[in-house]
Amino acid sequence: MLESLHVKNLALIDEQEITFTEGMNILTGETGAGKSILIGSVNLALGAKAGKDYIRTGADYALVELIFSLNDQQCSQIREMDLPIEEDKTLILQRKITPGRSICRANGESISAGQLKNLAGCLLDMYGQHEHQSLLKPAAYKKMLDDYIGEKVVKLKTALKDRLAQYRKYVEELENQNSDETVRTREAKLLAFEIEEIENAALNPEEDEQVEKRYRRLVNAKRMKETVYMVHGLTGYENEGSAGLTVGHALREIKTLRDFDEDIAPLIGQLTDIDDLLNDFNRSMAQYEDSLEFDEEEFVELEDRLNTLNHLKDKYGDTIASVLKAGEEKQEELDKLNNYEAYMSGLREKINERKQEILTLCGQISKLRKKASGPLTKKLKEAMVDLNFLDVEFSISVEEQEEDFSADGYDKVDFLISTNPGEELRPLWQIASGGELSRIMLAFKTVFADKDETDTLVFDEIDTGISGKTAWKVSEKLGRLARNHQIICITHLAQIAAMADTHFMIEKNIVKDRTVTSIREISADESLGELARLLGSGKLTQAVLNNAREMQETARKVKEE
Repeated sequence: MLESLHVKNLALIDEQEITFTEGMNILTGETGAGKSILIGSVNLALGAKAGKDYIRTGADYALVELIFSLNDQQCSQIREMDLPIEEDKTLILQRKITPGRSICRANGESISAGQLKNLAGCLLDMYGQHEHQSLLKPAAYKKMLDDYIGEKVVKLKTALKDRLAQYRKYVEELENQNSDETVRTREAKLLAFEIEEIENAALNPEEDEQVEKRYRRLVNAKRMKETVYMVHGLTGYENEGSAGLTVGHALREIKTLRDFDEDIAPLIGQLTDIDDLLNDFNRSMAQYEDSLEFDEEEFVELEDRLNTLNHLKDKYGDTIASVLKAGEEKQEELDKLNNYEAYMSGLREKINERKQEILTLCGQISKLRKKASGPLTKKLKEAMVDLNFLDVEFSISVEEQEEDFSADGYDKVDFLISTNPGEELRPLWQIASGGELSRIMLAFKTVFADKDETDTLVFDEIDTGISGKTAWKVSEKLGRLARNHQIICITHLAQIAAMADTHFMIEKNIVKDRTVTSIREISADESLGELARLLGSGKLTQAVLNNAREMQETARKVKEE
């Protein structure tokens, strides 16, 4: 259920918050007051395209926030999307729109446009004033029928989609075969060479990591040995200019001064210590140098092997496992070319097998559709009669077209209708008027709502093209829906507004020289006055008020039935 809507800096709305209730939430207001902005804000929060033009002039951003209390089915669906849900089953959906981008969050966690689209589908069902146009698209009829059937057809269509993908893969493979024997021979020679190249390398799946690790160790060992050798020479007593020879020479020279000045003795002692330390260091370096192992022959072998592995990975894959897999695939291709006729025969057999499986699944789906078409026809006809189609005839046609199969099966589904006595049934998309389509769509909504786990249904001016008794029928139908669903309905008709459990007024005012749209819940007395206005009275006379009061009483009785 949609608990509340918070809108800030959106078009004519400065900042508004509206708290919805269970049952029938009715929103009314003068033409141009901003009702479309309200529905638009809900659409924006649920992923509709947003642009900087939505941001109120002078503001840096626009913000829309929806708070839902979820049922168990919705919680399960949202958890499958890996989205967060509060312990109290609350979902806060927020969208912030800036000139450069928009940010969507669910319970504070950023979500993608794709996640938001999936999320919107399980939170509420929105019926806009032009949605009935979908009834003019025959492609929609099959989906409606399948939605009515439910899980059984979903499972069959999932299996059908899998078989169809395999079928198309084999067909494409068959179409891509080259009939030129010379070309096939050339391809076979190349494949044989590549297979031999991979096989001769005698690869091990984990070999590249092992070789690289050993190679890096030997490379470092070689560098360390070279450095240690150089340091040993620089600090030793053998090479000209080495530290050992230089210090030894300096020590011999300074000792000649002992006979001339006794005070030089400490300096001689210090230099002697340096000579001793350098001598000890040089011996230690010699021992460390002897401890370093470097096998030149092994290093060359590893370097050659590494070059071979890298060459194969550059040519056939990023890893040894990929190279080996490429070798297996090339062997399969070579086997196909060496046994070309058998391969082609097997491929055609697979195509025929998959086609038969597809036709079987399509047949099972068709059987379900034909079985469901009867009960659905009855329910839809009853719903249309409730909406003042007194002489309506309705039928669902399911026609098999075996050679025209797809992921939806091979049926052509059509909705046939006659709204006038004596007229033959004809496709719905050919004959229904705009006002009729609106009521027919509402009939569909009421039938499918009984199967729907979505708590909230939003209707945006579904009263287009209806009035009088028909308007009452629509009102009654919405009232019945509101028993088990939260209904949010924008309307211009008093008959529908009279059914309100909670009534909101949408108004447009001038505040500080700027136009501002506001939304507020109105009292019972104000609701009575608004009904009188919707009845077309420019002046609230007692007679008009009595009419509005009688309308409210009639609506109350309908809801109590």
